[in-house]
Amino acid sequence: MRIQLTELAHARSGDKGDTANVGLLAFTPEIYEIIKREVTAERVKTHFDLMVKGAVERFELPNLHALNFLLHESLGGGGTLSLMTDAQGKTFSTALLRMEIELSDEEAKMIESLSH
Repeated sequence: MRIQLTELAHARSGDKGDTANVGLLAFTPEIYEIIKREVTAERVKTHFDLMVKGAVERFELPNLHALNFLLHESLGGGGTLSLMTDAQGKTFSTALLRMEIELSDEEAKMIESLSH
């Protein structure tokens, strides 16, 4: 089963210079384990395709059930240099939540039980 991250997590994003910062916070510890497995730096880089020209770094924060991503060279030079509509990276969190991941049947049932 494929599911969007919006069903599994919250996200926040911002910037520092030409690097967008996206935090992905799982709704539960069980979901964190799935997200940790599925949402790799490589998959995030692919998801953002041409928007992120540099590397994507991933940091795990297990005590918060969260992942943090740095998307280098993603803001056209940053807020004071860029002509981009979102030169501060505020919409990157919403864009990441639209990413789809694969769940096993067992994981899908677990997610379904958590939503009731």
